[in-house]
Amino acid sequence: MSRWLRDTTGGLPRTFWYLWFGTLINRAGGFVIVFMTIYLTTVRDLSATQAGLVMGLWAGGGAFGTMLGGIAADRIGRKVTLLTGQVAGAAILLAMAFVTGLPALAALAFALGFFAESARPASSAMLIDIVGEPDRLRAFTLNYWAVNVGFALAATLAGLAAGLDPHLLFIVDAATTFATALFIFVKVPETGTVRRQDRRNSSRVGPIERGPGLREVFRDRVFLTFVGLNLFVAFVFMQHLTTLPIAMTRDGLSSQTYGLVIGLNGLLIVCGQLFIPKLLAGRSRSHLLAAAAVVMGVGFGLTAFAATPVFYAMTVLIWTVGEMINAPANSTLVAALSPSQMRGRYQGVLNLSWAVAGFAAPVLGGWVQDHVGNSQLWLGCAVIGVVVAVAQVASGPARERRAEALAT
Repeated sequence: MSRWLRDTTGGLPRTFWYLWFGTLINRAGGFVIVFMTIYLTTVRDLSATQAGLVMGLWAGGGAFGTMLGGIAADRIGRKVTLLTGQVAGAAILLAMAFVTGLPALAALAFALGFFAESARPASSAMLIDIVGEPDRLRAFTLNYWAVNVGFALAATLAGLAAGLDPHLLFIVDAATTFATALFIFVKVPETGTVRRQDRRNSSRVGPIERGPGLREVFRDRVFLTFVGLNLFVAFVFMQHLTTLPIAMTRDGLSSQTYGLVIGLNGLLIVCGQLFIPKLLAGRSRSHLLAAAAVVMGVGFGLTAFAATPVFYAMTVLIWTVGEMINAPANSTLVAALSPSQMRGRYQGVLNLSWAVAGFAAPVLGGWVQDHVGNSQLWLGCAVIGVVVAVAQVASGPARERRAEALAT
């Protein structure tokens, strides 16, 4: 066990662990997004369609934020972009605790999505800057583990906080977001420096270069194909924050039950994610992504037949296995496909797929749930998983050729 622990965690830079700890603090207090749909439909008495609109605007703000955040991370700096997003996000969370009307909630949700997502490309680019290619699978796995330790705590504690006072969801989230920003400010240096050759052929570390523009990312068809497939995976996955809590409340289950059931997602990742690098090492990333899409599709598809906490818990455990496979394979592949001077922008475009899915999941998913049927929504998720799996295998060779070209 001690050898496995050394192999999993040893040799990573100290700055990586500062980022890791900051992520853990932030996610452990990430109450709002976990319970936003329930808060809007029960505390603020919005319909499922109105709640879906608010969540969609949150994701729409994220779409703009992740693009501008990726550009800022490359051109201004990783650290300043990360801190700006976190401090502004904390202020908006506090404001959301005290507004009541749909227009105000919608506007603040859009702003929250913008600033929260603007920080993500900078954080991911920092991790790639800090950790060399041979150790990135371990680093991304450990980072994802921290995300889900925090998520498991947030999902469980948020249910208790919501039972005491729904305002606590926003206040605690704002406090931990600001605490994370303060910790990063003190402990983490700017990492966005690149090697440049001067006229005498000697290399030195210089400031961030402007590099090619965002247009170059959108000309990369290999990368955009991958982003498109990730969009469909993200659409399925985001149902756990949007239509799943609505399905459970319609079955007469409480918000506390939803918190405990969805908390199993984080618990399984906490218990098993650190074993993933050993299992995935040396395997085809495209085949891993395909397997993950199928498992996630099956897990969400089985939700069509769920009605009890135990059955819902079983579906969560199934799609969590797919998530555990998908996350590190996805992250290492994006790192391999990103030119060093454009890491922020590539991360921004990838995160754009999550933001678009975050908009489509509550809006389209909520519409299907209301007007077509709950079962049809979940069975549709299963079909999407199978189709994506086939496409991942078909497009894999081109991605690996691109990754090899960038590595030379």
